[in-house]
Amino acid sequence: MSETSDRTLDEIRALLAPALPRHAAFDGWRPPAVAMAAAEQGIDADIAALAFADGAIDMIDAWFASIDARMVEALPADALAALSIRKKIMALVEARLALLAPDREALRRAIAILALPTNAVRAGKLGWRAADVMWRAAGDSATDLAHYSKRTTLTAVYAATLLVFVDDESEDHADSRAFLARRIEDVMRFEKFKAKVKGAGGGERLSLSRFIGRLRYPAV
Repeated sequence: MSETSDRTLDEIRALLAPALPRHAAFDGWRPPAVAMAAAEQGIDADIAALAFADGAIDMIDAWFASIDARMVEALPADALAALSIRKKIMALVEARLALLAPDREALRRAIAILALPTNAVRAGKLGWRAADVMWRAAGDSATDLAHYSKRTTLTAVYAATLLVFVDDESEDHADSRAFLARRIEDVMRFEKFKAKVKGAGGGERLSLSRFIGRLRYPAV
């Protein structure tokens, strides 16, 4: 029995995912990138193609999942334990950027694909998954409305930061990190204001959607 036949399709996706962006940077998120990654790992090309049956979106999904896993490995719970929530989230997003940095051209192409209207639902799920992994790594265990608002806000912050990151030519991506710090500060100010209004029993309605819009499309 061949090595390929001993693996499930999920295992094949996970095995090939880290190599895909290196090839996608030159050949796009297309079948040739899968074939080249499969050849490197000794995986049958036809079975590798089956593992990415939905094409580019499956390839990008698998790559992002590998980034999720590597980020958690790079920053385990004990490494984050002494940090404040703000610093935990900052560290986790910056760890993701460091992992994505060698493959920015592939990331730029992936963002363009995810921006297509036909991929809106899948793109939203990938953004939500990344935010959820980061919040869980930061120790968040909320199950009420805060669970959703935290992830919605971080999804917007992360998406906006990626748009800066893909064109950031500053040393050590300092501009992206500064942009991220400003967006996190915006979130903290909003949370403090919300708590103040709630504590005072104020009746003013706080628009999370309007706030998220400012995070996604701020003045750099």
